[in-house]
Amino acid sequence: MLSVNKLSKSYNLNQIFRDVSFSVRAGEKIGFVGPNGCGKTTLLRILNGEEKQDAGTFQFQPENLKRAYLPQGYQPDDAETIQQFVYRRLDIPPHLDAELERLTLALSRNPADDAIASAYDQVLKLIAAAAALEAEIHKVLHGLGLDQLGWDFPVEKLSGGQKTRLVLAGTLLLQPDLLMLDEPTNHLDIQMLQWLEDWLLAFRGGLLLVSHDRVFLDRVCTAILEMDAATGKTRMYAGNYSQYLDEKAREQERQWTAFQDQQEEIRQLKAAAAHLRNIAKFRVGGKADSGDKFARGFFANRGKATVGRATQIEERIDKILSEEKIEKPGAQWQMKLDFNGVQQTGRDVLILEDASIGYPERLLIRPTRAVLSYGARCCLIGPNGCGKTSLIKTILGDLPPLSGGIRLGSQVKPGYMEQDQKSIRDEDTALSYLQSIAPMNETAARTFLHKFLFSGDDVFTPVSRLSFGERARLMLAGLSANGSNFLILDEPLNHLDIPSRNRFEQALSGFEGTILTVVHDRYFIRHFATEIWEIADDRIRMEK
Repeated sequence: MLSVNKLSKSYNLNQIFRDVSFSVRAGEKIGFVGPNGCGKTTLLRILNGEEKQDAGTFQFQPENLKRAYLPQGYQPDDAETIQQFVYRRLDIPPHLDAELERLTLALSRNPADDAIASAYDQVLKLIAAAAALEAEIHKVLHGLGLDQLGWDFPVEKLSGGQKTRLVLAGTLLLQPDLLMLDEPTNHLDIQMLQWLEDWLLAFRGGLLLVSHDRVFLDRVCTAILEMDAATGKTRMYAGNYSQYLDEKAREQERQWTAFQDQQEEIRQLKAAAAHLRNIAKFRVGGKADSGDKFARGFFANRGKATVGRATQIEERIDKILSEEKIEKPGAQWQMKLDFNGVQQTGRDVLILEDASIGYPERLLIRPTRAVLSYGARCCLIGPNGCGKTSLIKTILGDLPPLSGGIRLGSQVKPGYMEQDQKSIRDEDTALSYLQSIAPMNETAARTFLHKFLFSGDDVFTPVSRLSFGERARLMLAGLSANGSNFLILDEPLNHLDIPSRNRFEQALSGFEGTILTVVHDRYFIRHFATEIWEIADDRIRMEK
């Protein structure tokens, strides 16, 4: 289906990846993982013909293999309706009914016109093809939360997340033999994620999937393709993401054992070489000075032989270090942050007093009584549009409750991280951003930022050049510097790769205050949450 052989790509002097080789067969579902910037998207773009490789080849079998590619950030045409977008994506001409009506009239006037008759037959075939796809189209649109909007809904009125889901729907509906998806889970709620998982599990073609959703990779994938950022090379692992992690852990354990064994061998060889050289010095220096000519010659020769054996051992050590060296396994990355002694609040941090949430024209959440206690790690979940962000706005005072009240407990200082990261200006640097929040001189600010992995000249890098993960860390640094003891996070894991998600989760684990976060990452929910607030059917259901 797809064969990739020693692909390499560089930008100027920056090697992105090299000698990448793998294959995708029918029915295989391969998860493509690695940190942001390692070349995953570039590789997909090359396979889709949007970029050229520097070296290597790839081949589709057969050459006319039907394939579909979902890029990140692709936006549909705002001038279209949902139907027009879908029809254009599927190469279905628009306005077929009107065209059929026109041709019917023309044929009634000129029944012997072969050209009109042929056009009439072609339109009938297109209408039949569109009808055959109708059920699948609505199935996919429904699964992605778009069906209820209607065919004639303007694309320009869709939210950013809805536009992303529309592009995904159009890609799935192509029904290709090979499907290449770059971060398809962005802007999907848990229900939509589960629907997409089921759709892909039923998909019979080949799949090459870039995703940072660990549960998604677990459910869907039959193999994991890892891109090593340090070497620019790939390696294939059989099984899903959890099996990949298990194998990586076993590899690290084997490497650690081999490293320790080699270090012990080197220690013993060094000790043996040093011992032999000491013997040689003793024999030459001790007996050769006795005045006995025979002894001088005998012990000098014995000394040379001993030095020779020592030299052989040292050459063996050099060979180990140059040709056979086993690198020390990298330490498991841990980030324990100092949040500068978070001020403890009272027992009750957030109190909902029969609060109803929404807008005059639309009630989102019915009157609710709820309390969030100090130290809680609360995940706020629910389908897109259910009112999660509106609840956050109400907590922050940006949206008044429709009825009842919401109040914060004593000594509570909230800190908010929005999902679009708009609070950080592109022209800011990490240093200027932090200094705009907290009164620090440059030395203090740089020391503070170092805790959040901004070191050296990193603090002067413009925000526009920071990755999403780096921006998230910077915003967390700002909340910490500001003395926030109640973190309110709206989709903080969006656009973060798996290593960055792990780091962010570790960072949050060191926070001693209270956290309320909107999140769809099921791995994060399982491992982080102490309680869950789920919005469904206009109500908040609380689970601890």
